Amino acid sequence: MTSPAESARPPRVLVTGATGYVGGRLAPALLERGATVRVLARTPAKLAPAPWADRVEVAPGSLDGDLAAALGDVDVAVYLVHSIGQGPNWAALERTHAENFARAARDAGVARIVYLGGLGRDADRLSTHLASRHEVGRVLAASGVPTVELRAGVVIGSGSASFEMLRYLVDVLPIMVTPRWVETRCQPLAVSDVRDLLVRAVLDPGLAPGVYEVGGPDVLTYAEMMRRYARVAGLPERRLIRVPLLSPRLSSHWVGLVTPVPVPLAAELVESLINEVVVSPTALATETLLERPPLGFDESVARALRVTREGGAPTTFADADFAVFSAQSTDPDWAGGTVLRDVRTTTVAASPARVFAAVTGLGGASGWPAGDRLWRLRGLLDALVGGPGMRRGRPARLEVGSPLDFWRVEELEAPRVLSLRAEMRLPGSAHLTFEITPAAGGGCTLTQRATFYPRGLLGRLYWYAVAPFHRFVFPGLLAGIARAAIPSDAEPAGTPPTQGPDPPVTDEGSPPR
Repeated sequence: MTSPAESARPPRVLVTGATGYVGGRLAPALLERGATVRVLARTPAKLAPAPWADRVEVAPGSLDGDLAAALGDVDVAVYLVHSIGQGPNWAALERTHAENFARAARDAGVARIVYLGGLGRDADRLSTHLASRHEVGRVLAASGVPTVELRAGVVIGSGSASFEMLRYLVDVLPIMVTPRWVETRCQPLAVSDVRDLLVRAVLDPGLAPGVYEVGGPDVLTYAEMMRRYARVAGLPERRLIRVPLLSPRLSSHWVGLVTPVPVPLAAELVESLINEVVVSPTALATETLLERPPLGFDESVARALRVTREGGAPTTFADADFAVFSAQSTDPDWAGGTVLRDVRTTTVAASPARVFAAVTGLGGASGWPAGDRLWRLRGLLDALVGGPGMRRGRPARLEVGSPLDFWRVEELEAPRVLSLRAEMRLPGSAHLTFEITPAAGGGCTLTQRATFYPRGLLGRLYWYAVAPFHRFVFPGLLAGIARAAIPSDAEPAGTPPTQGPDPPVTDEGSPPR
């Protein structure tokens, strides 16, 4: 087989781990550079949501199976697979997978293997995670196929396990009891720089095989990263209290409780924090490899937070096939921040138009069908701390942007949806949404969704403090809307409900949520 340099056609690249965090960002970047991309997928259906899925070849399979078809006619094979935390013998499983892949790549005549490993000095007593990363690199290089191994440390990017662990610890805890590993130095690198380094390793045949250590311009302890994250995120300064007896294993259980990173994965990541992961002084500069300066820590965090808050993380650590990478079920939408919900649904024997009219008749002089006194008490408390309270009432006609008591209309589409955003003083962002869908047997389904994005520990405490009141208010609110929408025996079915104004008519498009 010809090498990428000798071939007149764009290189054909096999990406393993394309459903994972880094692979899901590398594949589209290679496509943009003109490469022909094939992806190995244990579960091909997981690729369907990716906007680039129809532009790649999909080779169903796994690393413990026959890889001849997946590696056939491939110039460069990219190895981005981990087995971390998959049972007590996961490191042995990683070696077995690497050996199988290396043999298959050699037999298929692959011109180059590109592998993303981890930093750490071989002379040190490395954690199981880092030792396994190095071992996999050695196995791939021993195949005889020219291998480029990039060794990176903490990856900073929206959705990376390391970043999400850092983000949640700092966001949630103003005071942290920390073990001694927070003083270990590391050299974080932005995920965009990791992606671009991999692109060069794949597409530049002039890059010699070998091990390349890569890192950003800042060498920081984990404690320094937490403090700098807080500054970039606009949070008050975090207080760190050192406790020497807190072991990495105990720390991992705390991380699993506070963050969306599951305990088996957190245990391996935290254990690795005992090792210094800094680029060797003799290593080729990352700036030289990138052909530009890498992003600094603060800029990397700022970019990751911007993407996170917009809910647009293209990939997350939970995208990987293995169950150990799945985010905690208590925090399903962690990639866009913690989301706390109260969701209730009922079937209403009325048309969507009548239900929508009842929904848009809430508030103001009409009040709220359940717990109206509690609503007004909450408004009074809000007014006392400088919020709008309930004094704004409601306009005669709701439109996007209209105030409604202490809410503001965020989305309005007749007769389908009304979404309200709370403007009261809160340690987070609260939303109340009503969605109406026609039912197959007549009538419609009304879904009421209260959503809260907490800010820090106070936000979470606030939600759980008011959750008991939700049990009194929200079921009655849903039932009250249904009652208002159902026509009485004395009026024809087409008569609109009497509560509130007629439903608004608007041709204005709904803004994004």
